[in-house]
Amino acid sequence: MRIMPPPCETKLVYFVHDLNDPAVTRRLAMLQPYLASAIIIGFHRAAPAPAQLLGWPVIDLGRTEDGRLARRALSVLRHLLHLQPLRAPMQGATLVIARQLEMLALANAAHRRYAKHAALVYECLDIHRVMLSLAVMRRIETHLLGRVDRVIVSSPAFVESYLKPTHGAALPPVSLIENKMLRAEMREGQPVTVQPGSPPWRIGWYGVLRCRRSLLLLLDLTQTFPGQIIVELRGRPSRTAIPDFDALLADAPYLTFHGPYDRRTELAHMYNDVHFTWTIDFYEAGQNSAWLLPNRLYEGGVHGAVPIADATVATGQWLARHDAGILLQEPLGPSLAQFFAGLDAAAYQIARVALAHVDASQWIEDGQDAAAFFTAIGISGR
Repeated sequence: MRIMPPPCETKLVYFVHDLNDPAVTRRLAMLQPYLASAIIIGFHRAAPAPAQLLGWPVIDLGRTEDGRLARRALSVLRHLLHLQPLRAPMQGATLVIARQLEMLALANAAHRRYAKHAALVYECLDIHRVMLSLAVMRRIETHLLGRVDRVIVSSPAFVESYLKPTHGAALPPVSLIENKMLRAEMREGQPVTVQPGSPPWRIGWYGVLRCRRSLLLLLDLTQTFPGQIIVELRGRPSRTAIPDFDALLADAPYLTFHGPYDRRTELAHMYNDVHFTWTIDFYEAGQNSAWLLPNRLYEGGVHGAVPIADATVATGQWLARHDAGILLQEPLGPSLAQFFAGLDAAAYQIARVALAHVDASQWIEDGQDAAAFFTAIGISGR
């Protein structure tokens, strides 16, 4: 392991695949107490790239598109062939973090040429389906991991189901940093509003909406119990994954899409307005979707919206370990209908009490995970 400087001297260069991803800003906020400075280098999607993130400068490498992996790879390759513009921002770096594999390829090359004494960390936060279908991609990942000091994952299932079986002894040490709410995101004095324990039951599905099967399940549920179940959708629908998103909602009176939201100010209201959080995702069933622990698990949990989960995947297993949530078995359609057919005020109260008994540290990152990470790479806390 490379020897790291004290926190007041830590200079981060952060390579990211989407400068507009709110999770990038949240990661920077988590790391901020340990940094003297940061430079963020990356691509942007549809929205213009920000000039700064948390007051730190951004270097925009150009536009890429969601779901266009080949085009994104070509964009990275162009910059790999012309590394010189990265020389200045890499000067003096003591910590280099790459978010996702495509950025690790670029970060690794810049690190090797311009900042070889800095610690190199790989954030592996999703396992794209191409990694499981193409052996050459797994070999590239294994090769790049040979220069990495530490890997960050957001779910232990990524390690047990993919990283260990794929890379074996080549896998560097791993830090688990779940997608918890940051303490700074919690609005002080914001009460948790308890919804009445009676119909209409409200389900919130928030965030990136990319699972067509989930949409169909929820649509069918509202049709089975007309007026008794209302589904609220907010966030960013992936019309690549759900091309008929608008058509499906056009004739669904109890299922409503309210558009995007500001995570900084609207989360509490959104989750306080529903009884349940939908955490099920089949976008990459049996693979990434089965292994991840989504943001909405923690957002809903801390705000008292009971998570609905598939019992067989990582999210359901997380909830089972904490004796919380509504855990469903396949076939999910009948399981959902059976649960809501038997739901009453007493059953809802039991679910709410179980959720309230989960320790707050399971939902909220209060500095413990950041401290553990920096300690692991050789930086002690302030």
